[in-house]
Amino acid sequence: MTAPSQVPPVPPADLPGTLGELRATGHRYRTVKQELRDNLLARMRAGQDRFPGIVGYDDTVLPEVERALLAGHDMVLLGERGQGKTRLIRTLATLLDEWTPVIPGSVLNEHPMHPLTPSSRAAVAEAGDALPVGWLHRSMRYGEKLATPDTSVGDLVGDVDPIRIAEGRTLGDPETIHFGLVPRTNRGIFAVNELPDLAERIQVALLNVLEERDIQVRGYQLRLPLDLLLVASANPEDYTNRGRIITPLKDRFGAEIRTHYPLDLDLELALIRQEAQLVAEVPEHVLEVLARFARLVREAPEVDQRSGVSARFAVAAAETVAAGALRRAGLLAAETPSLAAVARVGDAVPVVSTLRGKVEFESGQEDQEAEILAHLLRTAVNETFRSRLGGLDLSGFTALVAEGGVVETGELVSAADLLRQVGTVPGLAKVLDRLGMGDAPTPDEAAAGIEFVLEGLHLGRRLGKDVTDDGRARYRGRS
Repeated sequence: MTAPSQVPPVPPADLPGTLGELRATGHRYRTVKQELRDNLLARMRAGQDRFPGIVGYDDTVLPEVERALLAGHDMVLLGERGQGKTRLIRTLATLLDEWTPVIPGSVLNEHPMHPLTPSSRAAVAEAGDALPVGWLHRSMRYGEKLATPDTSVGDLVGDVDPIRIAEGRTLGDPETIHFGLVPRTNRGIFAVNELPDLAERIQVALLNVLEERDIQVRGYQLRLPLDLLLVASANPEDYTNRGRIITPLKDRFGAEIRTHYPLDLDLELALIRQEAQLVAEVPEHVLEVLARFARLVREAPEVDQRSGVSARFAVAAAETVAAGALRRAGLLAAETPSLAAVARVGDAVPVVSTLRGKVEFESGQEDQEAEILAHLLRTAVNETFRSRLGGLDLSGFTALVAEGGVVETGELVSAADLLRQVGTVPGLAKVLDRLGMGDAPTPDEAAAGIEFVLEGLHLGRRLGKDVTDDGRARYRGRS
């Protein structure tokens, strides 16, 4: 789910247009938390997906989120970077009613049956059942703020509007208030990302919102009972060290939920498949290498575990590998017009340099980052090779380089060139079947499988390998 559009959808024509028509439909006013609870229960009973697009949390995080919603609790999600906290928060908006009635022109999205401001109450009293009713789509009922040092109380809660004062209104007039992001999300969901980065004096402004459910603006004698769900995200490291959530504010959140990275390889792969925007075909075994690579980096003692390794690391790696395949197809198009863009395991090598900035290393590892990542990538290839092709007779491949033979591959070696070098290899069909390429793989898929076997045999110390100055890999027999 992406951030909500600022262009409101057009409501259906058959929705009630006045307060009287709304009452006639049997519509009743519900708070946001009641609405979320009812809709969540309805999806549970229907067996529908409650949190679309969320991978790996079915048995851990999502049950806790559901309990918090059913209890009507505001919540804070704690987790390292790239664990999908913001994505999860944004999916909560899908549990709201698709359309909800509002008083037209109300900046607080007031319900026609539950007006808050003096002007809205007066309008309802004057017009009665003839009061016009507007309709707000759920995508417009979600507000989000990234906590930054320059965030002010006025941004979140509100402040005096000097233009309205200049128009002749008095300071005691509530109409002179310019409401901030939180009250403008009344009857919706408001999210604060990286809450510990919010200055402590600004966090104090949220105390009343969470407990008393109202706002205070400067010295105004104004009490507006807000109706919203407040959700925050935080990094546990920031939560305890660099920044902190003040104790009274922590106490007001009903639920504190810990997120995590994918717990197993299948979930890591599912996340890559869902999130990566691939510009070329990436075979399953190559995706598995990248998923294992991300998990090895995450577990490596040389990597700062407090910072974490984002799920975006594996996604970006897959996109980089696909781009490498597309680049090869483009550069070799003149000599091989039919060349398709299919990624090979060798296309993962550039990932080490391009994604190094996504990983925070422990002190003392300076100038060794690339070497550490390259070693972990080789380990991922070796583990995938043993998992996918363990137990197969691969003597046909080792025979290719017997008696001084050499097989050369690389980023700018076409599939036709590689297949011409290897010819007919006993056992190749079984290899391609194990790699999930089916009975009729394309030449480019076959080349990807062959390169994977050659690299796996090299890492298993059954083949030698030299890398030329232009980056080509030359596989040979072991001397």
